[in-house]
Amino acid sequence: MRTYLSSYFSKLFAGDLAAFGGPATDETGAGYIRSEQMSLVLGHAVGFMLANVCNATILAIALWHSADWLPATIWTATVAGGAIWLGWQSRASRRIAKPQFVSRRTMHRLVQNALVLGSAWAIVPVAFFANASNGGQLVITCLCAGMLAGGALAFASIPIATIAFTTPIFIGSTICLYRIGDFVYLLVAILLAIYGFVLLRAVFVNSFEFTRRIITQLEAERTVRRDLLTGLPNRIAFNETLEAALDRLARTGEEFAVLLLDLDRFKEVNDKFGHPAGDEFLVQAAARLQRCTRTTEHVARIGGDEFALIMANLTRPKDAFEIAECFVAAFDDPFVIDGREAFGATSVGIVLAPRDGNTPHDLMKHVDIALYRAKKAGPGTICFFEPGDDKSARDRLALRRDLEGAIERDELFLVYQPFIEIGENRITGFEALLRWRHPERGLVSPSDFIPIAEETGLIHQIGEWVVRRACLTLAEWPDDIRVAVNFSAVQFNNAGILQTIVQALAQAGVRPDRLEIEITESMLIAKYGSALSILNSLLDLGVTVALDDFGTGFSSLTYLRKLPFSRIKIDQSFIRDMLVQPDCAAIVKSVIGLARELRIGVVAEGVETADQLEYLRQTNCDEAQGYFIGRPVPAEQIPALLDKMQRSIHAA
Repeated sequence: MRTYLSSYFSKLFAGDLAAFGGPATDETGAGYIRSEQMSLVLGHAVGFMLANVCNATILAIALWHSADWLPATIWTATVAGGAIWLGWQSRASRRIAKPQFVSRRTMHRLVQNALVLGSAWAIVPVAFFANASNGGQLVITCLCAGMLAGGALAFASIPIATIAFTTPIFIGSTICLYRIGDFVYLLVAILLAIYGFVLLRAVFVNSFEFTRRIITQLEAERTVRRDLLTGLPNRIAFNETLEAALDRLARTGEEFAVLLLDLDRFKEVNDKFGHPAGDEFLVQAAARLQRCTRTTEHVARIGGDEFALIMANLTRPKDAFEIAECFVAAFDDPFVIDGREAFGATSVGIVLAPRDGNTPHDLMKHVDIALYRAKKAGPGTICFFEPGDDKSARDRLALRRDLEGAIERDELFLVYQPFIEIGENRITGFEALLRWRHPERGLVSPSDFIPIAEETGLIHQIGEWVVRRACLTLAEWPDDIRVAVNFSAVQFNNAGILQTIVQALAQAGVRPDRLEIEITESMLIAKYGSALSILNSLLDLGVTVALDDFGTGFSSLTYLRKLPFSRIKIDQSFIRDMLVQPDCAAIVKSVIGLARELRIGVVAEGVETADQLEYLRQTNCDEAQGYFIGRPVPAEQIPALLDKMQRSIHAA
């Protein structure tokens, strides 16, 4: 009970209208309402204090010839001095930007000041009315009435402050009128009570309406600044928090950190379980991330699967790293969605202000660069921004701009690496490999420009060019030779991928079974849902499909059972060590045996020696590819290579 009363009176004297049965809100909202109330009071404060000075001076003049002239003069000097000081303080406060939150303690001081000022004016009728002349009494009556009305106006949005100011004046006036005992004065006292009731009622009506309007405005602003799905702050709120942190940095030197993260497996959950499950995944992930933060900080959802945190009052970089570790660990346990388990992961980029920047643009650019490096290193990685990252990012941006026009400038070209059928020692096909000859950089590695093409969507245009060029080149080769083209996961986002392949085959006039599409297991992990229908359509078309880098993942056997592969390619890491490491040899033999049981062709990648080729021949491997078989060559060298390589391999 004691705690309840303490809480009630704390709210009451803080101007909270819920104490009077008015609209209620949480403490954050109440603090915002108090800031608006305080702003209105400060707006009236200077004028109200000037009125106090003028009224006090008039009282001193009116009582100058009375017996109470000395006490009245002392009272006037005290009240006028206090009013001038309060007015000056109010003027100084208005020059400062309006705070978004005002504490209860600040409102308690305001109510206390209103009570002191009201009590000072309550002294006037009690101390000076009886000995004043009729004219003096008239002045006192007018001054008290004027201060009641002025106080109600000045504190109109805060009923408790109005009550604190007016109640002493009412009490003082009542005591004064009661002492005189005249019936007419009793009527005046009754009128005073009626006017007071009307005045307070108007104050309550005004303040209730004011508070409701502020709550409505606050809820609207919160909606604009709140992510509707997760309930977290959105990008607008995040940007405002970042601006506020930079403002504190400029004023007080308070350092802070920005953490940026996204969910590495969100797209996999979306594709595998559907978008409603993806939404639930985001909701659960947001709750886990928020639990990692301090009470005063909030993770913001600033993109589809991208989250950010501003860590204020940073004392050590280690503190930011520890929260980032908590973010990563939050994804250790599976997410249960509709009774099914889904696994997630995250990577985190971190920047420190002012070390890594002192503008929103620089900080967000640098934290994005740090996150990119973290994601490149793999799920669960945490990276601070490093100065060298900025140069790398500029290089990537320049490379991206140059890549956009590479096709039109005829800078892209294909080279072809042969496969051989081991049993008959003949070339059965070529893998088309994309190359970029930059006019200034020279040959750019595919590992540098393919990820850029995937991120920007250029991979669709480039992939279409590769398929068409490979098919046109294939048309010039013998009918028993095929060409293999690599496809990335991003290309399976393109709904027109099948149409592109059909048109390329028709334009070149080659049979579909001479075109082979190579995909990796990592692509299947990312796009399993859409891959199944597309791969089945390719099979119906007659195109063959190969699973590249077989054995490097955890789910290869599952994919062999569920998807229509024509061939599998044993990863070169196993071929390289199969003659020196028994476990690699056992894997190669097992894969070849499995492929034969499933009636799937098998290709060994990375064959570099005659001994490796001979071992594969003895284990009944179908085909081989590698530098020993032949290096990638331009299309114009293929006709000569077909004759030359057939003779050299046969001789070997």
